[in-house]
Amino acid sequence: MQGIWRRVVFVGLYEGIAIVCTSFGLSATTGGEQQLGRATLVAVACSVVAVLWNLVFNMLFERWEAGQAKRGRSLARRVAHAVGFEGGLALMLIPLVAFGLGVSIVQAFWLDIGLLCFFLVYTFVFNWAFDRIFGLPASAA
Repeated sequence: MQGIWRRVVFVGLYEGIAIVCTSFGLSATTGGEQQLGRATLVAVACSVVAVLWNLVFNMLFERWEAGQAKRGRSLARRVAHAVGFEGGLALMLIPLVAFGLGVSIVQAFWLDIGLLCFFLVYTFVFNWAFDRIFGLPASAA
């Protein structure tokens, strides 16, 4: 699978799983079950931001990757992808989480650190599994 359909399937699966995990994680750390609705709204808002960032970041990453002499996706390349994506996303989401959950920027930062730990592993595993199931994109083949 290549092109826009690869991106649509990738983003849909990635974000669907992420919304469920993030909703429960944020509600558990900020007030439990009574906070689940608010946490879900924040998770959906974060997902919209993440989808847009995902499209932009992956387009730029694949453009860079296509210019590399060495083909394939090594461990180092996968780690660089995960760290670059999550680092840029954190800069956008910390203020959104603070506002959406009614917590301070510092509290949102610590919530984001927890989410980053989860998402660094999740991003790596998801990308690896996605490539195994659907094959590598043309830029890495």
